[in-house]
Amino acid sequence: MREKDEKDDKVRLDKWLWAARFYKTRALAKEAIEGGKVHHHGERCKASKEPRVGDEYVIRAGFDERTVVVRALSAVRRGAPEAQALYEETAESLTKREAAAAMRKAGALGIQTDGRPTKKQRRQIFRLPDQ
Repeated sequence: MREKDEKDDKVRLDKWLWAARFYKTRALAKEAIEGGKVHHHGERCKASKEPRVGDEYVIRAGFDERTVVVRALSAVRRGAPEAQALYEETAESLTKREAAAAMRKAGALGIQTDGRPTKKQRRQIFRLPDQ
């Protein structure tokens, strides 16, 4: 049992991210780390970095950016409730993510159009400067 405790103290960052269910596979976690999607103290991390309890990481996935604090270490992927016990998202990060989701839902991030103009609309557009 002592060996297991020592092993849990040393776990790779990509394995921890996979165990905490931020990424579906360990390969995706490693790819995200190498792609600069995971930061610690404002700097990019390496997949072999060993996270410690209390470390704060900024993790980007899709549109979301989470700031999480490591609460426990695990090299084994388990159920979602156990995985959520491995980290704690900061309150600031949670409010920022919720605000960004609300903005996306409202459609404020991009210009919404009806698609390409029809032939008639295109002719009208070209006539505008002549008037």
